[in-house]
Amino acid sequence: MTQPLTLPQASAEQRQLLLQLLAERAYRHGRFTLASGRSSDHYVNCKPVSLSGLGLALLSAQMLPLVEAEAVAVAGLTLGADPLVSGVAQAAALAGRPLDALIVRKEAKGHGTGAWLEGPLPAAGSRITVLEDVVTTGGSSLKAVRQLREAGYVVERVVTIVDRQEGGQAAMEAAGLELRSLFLLEEVAARSASGDAGSAAQP
Repeated sequence: MTQPLTLPQASAEQRQLLLQLLAERAYRHGRFTLASGRSSDHYVNCKPVSLSGLGLALLSAQMLPLVEAEAVAVAGLTLGADPLVSGVAQAAALAGRPLDALIVRKEAKGHGTGAWLEGPLPAAGSRITVLEDVVTTGGSSLKAVRQLREAGYVVERVVTIVDRQEGGQAAMEAAGLELRSLFLLEEVAARSASGDAGSAAQP
């Protein structure tokens, strides 16, 4: 049975458990076509982890310390970032830190106000940290950043679970952004190849 974890504080032990979960449930080795159209030997889908109770708790604890201290909200492009922004906002509340969650639509809502953003909107000029599940070329994150900046917010950092190391870092820097990653693809792939991934605790 899984032992209770002390959350939302992050720890090295929790980071290793999260890495095991990602290696077991999010990573596959083979031949895949990515959303960008590129072919790759590596496939990473973090949703089986971020949509599990234990996985989201671990992710939230690890991502919260990487959110800028001045940020009043975390935001991300639907669908991959939806559980992340919610989990990090909740972890912040448990830690006594005010932090709201925003979801960035892929296109403006076709009815009502036609909004791009969902959630409690902060005042213009507020700082927001963008969350992402996987960064490849950085396209999804940059779309979220663009919408947030056009809405009048300050966005200078993106925090992702996994950096696939395929140009995302350079794309972020070109857009004036700092990319912070919990893990590099090579770390997840190495843990999967080690044969230790199967020991990850079940929630």
